[in-house]
Amino acid sequence: MIQMAMANSGSSAAAPPRQDQHDRSKWLLDCPEPPSPWHELKSQPLPKRILSILQAVFPIFGWCRNYKLIMFKNDLMAGLTLASLCIPQSIGYATLAKLDPQYGLYSSVVPPLIYALMGTSREVAIGPVAVVSLLLSSMLQELIDPETDPLGYTKLVLTTTFFAGIFQASFGIFRLGFLVDFLSHAAIVGFMGGAAIVIGLQQLKGLLGITNFTTNTDIVSVLRTVWRSCHQQWSPHTFILGCSFLSFILIARFIGKKNKKLFWLPAIAPLISVVVSTLMVFLTKADEHGVKTVRHIKGGLNPISINDLEFNTPHLGHIAKIGLIVAVVALTEAIAVGRSFAGIKGYRLDGNKEMVAIGFMNVLGSLTSCYAATGSFSRTAVNFAAGCETAMSNIVMAVTVFVALECLTRLLYYTPIAILASIILSALPGLIDINEAIHIWKIDKLDFLALIGAFFGVLFGSVEIGLLVAVVISFAKIILISIRPGIETLGRIPGTDIFADTDQYPMSVKTPRVLICRVKSALLCFANASSIEERIMRWINEEEEDENTKSNDERKILFVVLDMSNLMNVDTSGITALVELHNNLIQIGIELVIVNPKWHVFHKLNQAKFVSKIGGRVYLTIREALDACFGLKV
Repeated sequence: MIQMAMANSGSSAAAPPRQDQHDRSKWLLDCPEPPSPWHELKSQPLPKRILSILQAVFPIFGWCRNYKLIMFKNDLMAGLTLASLCIPQSIGYATLAKLDPQYGLYSSVVPPLIYALMGTSREVAIGPVAVVSLLLSSMLQELIDPETDPLGYTKLVLTTTFFAGIFQASFGIFRLGFLVDFLSHAAIVGFMGGAAIVIGLQQLKGLLGITNFTTNTDIVSVLRTVWRSCHQQWSPHTFILGCSFLSFILIARFIGKKNKKLFWLPAIAPLISVVVSTLMVFLTKADEHGVKTVRHIKGGLNPISINDLEFNTPHLGHIAKIGLIVAVVALTEAIAVGRSFAGIKGYRLDGNKEMVAIGFMNVLGSLTSCYAATGSFSRTAVNFAAGCETAMSNIVMAVTVFVALECLTRLLYYTPIAILASIILSALPGLIDINEAIHIWKIDKLDFLALIGAFFGVLFGSVEIGLLVAVVISFAKIILISIRPGIETLGRIPGTDIFADTDQYPMSVKTPRVLICRVKSALLCFANASSIEERIMRWINEEEEDENTKSNDERKILFVVLDMSNLMNVDTSGITALVELHNNLIQIGIELVIVNPKWHVFHKLNQAKFVSKIGGRVYLTIREALDACFGLKV
C-alpha cells in the first residue's frame, strides 16, 4: 500500500539502487571537519601571499602596466574639469563643517592621491562632501564651540577624522563590511534627503547675510532663526547676488543634462561664479556695503598636523563614537557611488579594498590637516561624464588643487560667502531622490518605514537621531524576519523529482504519510527555533485531523523529512529545538529525517550527537530520503 502511494505521487523515475543511496548517505556522515580561518590563511605559500597582499593594497600596480598616452589625455581633461568643480565646492563644504576654507582644499590634495594608489574604482572622485561636513559640525560643536575656540574645534575634527580612518581601514582588513550594511539602502536614501534639506536651510545664513545663526540642525530651530533675522538684520545685496549665481549654476546644469556634449558647462559653472562674483565685489567694493566675503585663505602645502591630534581630551569617547558614525556614513556613500559607476563600466568593485583605501587616506589625511573625505556623487558624475579612464584623474585634480593653494588663494579674498552658499545649494538636489523613495514604497513597506524614520529624524531631531532611528528600524526588520516561522511544506511537482512549496505551487502533490518541510531561514537560532518546532507539530496535528475518516494505521504520519538545504548555520538554541522536536515525534511514533545539511550545520549537529540520536538518517536529496525510509518500512 505504501509503494502504491509512492507511485501515485507523480514520480516517473525509478528508485536508485539501495547500495548507492547508502554510499551517498555515508558521504555526509563521514565528511571531514570544516577548515578554520587560520587553516585557509596558511594554505597559500608565503611568497604568493605577500604578492597577493601587495596587489590587494596597491591596485595601481595592476592598471599602470597597461596605461597608455591616450588614456592619460582623457584623465587629464577629466581631472582638470573635476578640479574646476572641486575647488569652490571644497571651500564651501569646509565652511559647512565650521572650518577655515583652506581645510577643504587640503582635503582635496592628500586623500585623492592616497586613494589613487589604493582604490579600486576608476571613476570615484575623492574629497569633502556635504553630508559628512554636516555630521562633523552638528556633533562636534556640542563639545567645543567653533566660534569661541576655533583651534580646539579644528583639533577635534582632525582627531575625529583619524578615528574614522581607523574604523574604515579595520572594516576592510578584518572583512567587516557587513557592518556598513546596517545602514540599509532605504535608510541612506531617507537620511540623505533629510540632510540635504537641513544643509539647504543652513545655507540661508550665507545667502541672506545673517550674522547670528542657531547651532541646532533641526528644521524648526533653523526656520525660527531665519524668521527672526528677516525682521531684524539681513543683507538684500547678498541675497540678490547669491540667488543670481544660484540661478546661473542651475541653468548651466539644466543645459548640461539636455546636451551631453556640454557636460563641462555645469562642471565649470561654480568656478565661473566664484571668479565673476569675486571681480564684482572687488570692483564695486560691495564688501563695504554688507556683502560678507571669505577674506584670508591660508595657502601653501598641507601642514603636518600630527601634534594637533587630541588623545588626552576628556571628550575622547565622544570623538571615537562620532568617528564611527562618520566612518559608516562616508563608507556607505563612497561604496554606493563606486558600485553604481562600476556597474555602468562593467567591472567589479571590491568593497573591502575600498574600505582599506578610504580608511588609510583619512588616517594619513588627519596627519596632514585634512578632514574626513569620501567619494562624492556629484563630482564622480562629472568625472565619469568627462571621460576618465582610471584613478589618474584624482591625481590630476589633487595636483591642480595644490597649484591653486600655492598661487590662487590670495585672489579669493573678495569671494562672497553667498556664492559658496549657492554652490552648496546647487549640489543638494542630487541628494534628494524622490523616485527612489516611491520605488521603495512599492517594493517593501518596512524599508520605506526606515526611509521615513531617517528622513524625519534628521529633519525634526538631529543627524544622530535620524541615524539612530534608521538603524533601530533596520534591526527591528531583521528581528521580525528572523522570528517569523521560516518554514514551508513541500510537495512533489507532477512528472518530476522536484519538491516545492505547496502554497506557491498548489498543483504539487503531497507524499502520503510523510510531512516534508523546508527551513526557509538561513539561520536556525534562538529567535525562530521554537516557532519552527511548534509549526511542525501543529502541521502534524492538522494533517491527521484532515484524514480522520481513515483508520488509525492509514492516517498515521510515519516520517517528518526536514530539508536543511537553505540553512547556513545553527546555534545551540536551534539544536535544542531539534532535539525537543525529535523527542516529541518519537513519543507519537514518528521518525525525523534530515536532508542536505550544509557543512557547518552538519558538523554542529554531529558534535551535539544529534545525528546519532536520529539513527544517522541524513540524506542528500528528498527523493533518496523517501526511498530509503519507505524501503525500511516495507
